[in-house]
Amino acid sequence: MTEKEYNDCVSQYSDNVYRFIVKNLRHEEDARDVVQTAFEKLWINRADIDGAKSKSYLFTVAYNQMIDHLRKVKRVYLKDEFAAEVQVIYKQVNNAKKILEEALARLNETQRSLVMLKDYEGYSYEEIGQITGLNPSQVKVYLHRARIQLKEYIVKVENVI
Repeated sequence: MTEKEYNDCVSQYSDNVYRFIVKNLRHEEDARDVVQTAFEKLWINRADIDGAKSKSYLFTVAYNQMIDHLRKVKRVYLKDEFAAEVQVIYKQVNNAKKILEEALARLNETQRSLVMLKDYEGYSYEEIGQITGLNPSQVKVYLHRARIQLKEYIVKVENVI
C-alpha cells in the first residue's frame, strides 16, 4: 500500500469505521481511540497490505481493537453509590431510536457488531466473516439470533409504553 492509497483509505473509510465503532461502544472518546489505533496499525503495516483490501483490513483491525477495549473495560468495576436525595428522577420519553438503542445494548458484543456491520454498514456475509473471523454460516446464524432478540425486545408493550 502506498502513502497515497493510505490517504485515500483514510478519507474514504474513516467516517464508516468511526460510526461502526461508536455505535458499538456508545462512547465517543473511546471510539476515537479505537479508530486512531486501527489507522495507526494500518500505517505501520502498510507495506504488507494490498491497497484493494485495505477496507477489510481496516475494519478487521478496528473490530479487534474494539473487542480488546470492551474486555479491558469489563475488568474495571465501578461502584455506584448515590444518596436517595441525590438521585435524579426523570420522566422517560419513548421514541423509536431510543428503543432500538436499548435493544441493541441488550445484545452481546458479537451480535451487536454483526447487526451493525450488516444492517447499518451494508456488508455482505462474506465481508463480515472476514472482519470478525467467523465463517459466513456462523455470521448468518448469529445475525438471525440477534434479530430475533431485537424483535422480541422491540415488540414488547412494556418496552414501548
